[in-house]
Amino acid sequence: MKPEVGPELRARVEEIRGALDRGGDRFDPALTDRARADLDRVLERLDLGVDHAVVALVGGTGSGKSSMFNALTTLAFADVGVIRPTTSEAAACVWGPPADALLTFLQVTRERRIQRESALTGADEADLRGLVLLDLPDHDSIATGHAELVNRLIPLIDLLIWVVDPQKYADNALHEGYLRELQDRHEAMLVVVNQADTLTDAGRTAVREDVRRLLAEDGLADVDVLLASARTGDGVAAVRGQLRSVMQTESIAARTARDEIGAVARRVATGLADREPTTPATEVTAASIAQVSGVPSVVEAVQAAVASPSPVVLSTVQRPARSRIDAIRENWLAEATRGLPATWRTAVNRSVGQASDFFEHVCGALEDIALPDSRDRGAARSRMLGLVVLVIGALAAVAGGVLLALADTLGVEPAVGVSIGAAGVVAAVAGLLMVLAARSRRRRTGVERSEQYRTDVTRALSAVVASDLMEPAAEVLGDHQAVRTATLGAGAV
Repeated sequence: MKPEVGPELRARVEEIRGALDRGGDRFDPALTDRARADLDRVLERLDLGVDHAVVALVGGTGSGKSSMFNALTTLAFADVGVIRPTTSEAAACVWGPPADALLTFLQVTRERRIQRESALTGADEADLRGLVLLDLPDHDSIATGHAELVNRLIPLIDLLIWVVDPQKYADNALHEGYLRELQDRHEAMLVVVNQADTLTDAGRTAVREDVRRLLAEDGLADVDVLLASARTGDGVAAVRGQLRSVMQTESIAARTARDEIGAVARRVATGLADREPTTPATEVTAASIAQVSGVPSVVEAVQAAVASPSPVVLSTVQRPARSRIDAIRENWLAEATRGLPATWRTAVNRSVGQASDFFEHVCGALEDIALPDSRDRGAARSRMLGLVVLVIGALAAVAGGVLLALADTLGVEPAVGVSIGAAGVVAAVAGLLMVLAARSRRRRTGVERSEQYRTDVTRALSAVVASDLMEPAAEVLGDHQAVRTATLGAGAV
């Protein structure tokens, strides 16, 4: 059994309606109004029952159309008689769930409806479940409204079965009044020559070929022609086979509704971007602001000041030029709204903070980040101690040399001078190493403090970009993405 598509199509309609609601005034009002009206018409079509396949028997007076209806349903329900027009009102047989809305639309009265599957008949023809078989008034009847009913049916029909008889199949009322006007529905038509039991074998062949010739002249060369007899049952199974084939495919009502929904979705998509814009990375924007604000120069100054053995006074970061910050903001907005229709761009621009506020927030963030200490006091102490040790060691080395040189004069053992000199050299080397280690530490500390300052400034500026630009715009851009997904599907995003 085919799955029902009605709920799926209704859900799709509601999805697009929700997209229109979410898009709101960011869509052109004319586009929204048309889309809503079209979706309302789709719902009206869905109310007629897209999960039913509609097959209609149409024929002229005396063609045996009602007899064929009874043969196909195996129920003696449709009118059969000799008074013309025989079929004055449409009759319907429904397999499976009722099709009340559809039959009311087609002006089939409740007295002229029958359920093929019921407590009496059982579910003996489950493969036809969902079929609505109509026996329409004779198309050539002088009774008013018959042709009008056929014309109302055409947009909903899944298979139009023209029932003709061997004597009147060439009737102009059929060919000129209907068939030649229905060339675009050729794939949903079938011609059944009824009363084939009255023909000889040669007559059957001749009639079939002549009907095909006439159909070709009508532009319907690919329409099948079947010969059958409602009275004897000959060929009826082949016609029922056509009914089963219809039930294997989606109904034309469902296909039409699906096509109309798709057309609405495509029109709504004209009010959206072809693809989602890429929002600039917050950190990248913050780095650009830092660059034009002179932060790199301050970072270098911090590094040089800490690395210097002499105290250096650092200057605080200066307020950047307003024009440069405005330019960065405009570039961010241009990138974040690239490809968006004008109404969506306007919505994004309105959602973000004012340029003046953004500038002040940037300046505040820069000023709130304190400059690091320009001195590594631990390294300074180590350097001072190293210098002291170096000086003392140097003096000791000189003293040892003097004692060694004047050992005989002073009556001192030469070894004493050597020991003092050697100790002085060791101390001087140790002091020098302490000085060099202090310098290395200052440089390392300078790099650490300057990079930490850069990180702190970038983080503070990123917070401004996020709060003033990213977060407000995200709501509108999120709406756009959600609307686009609902309209065109996730694969389009």
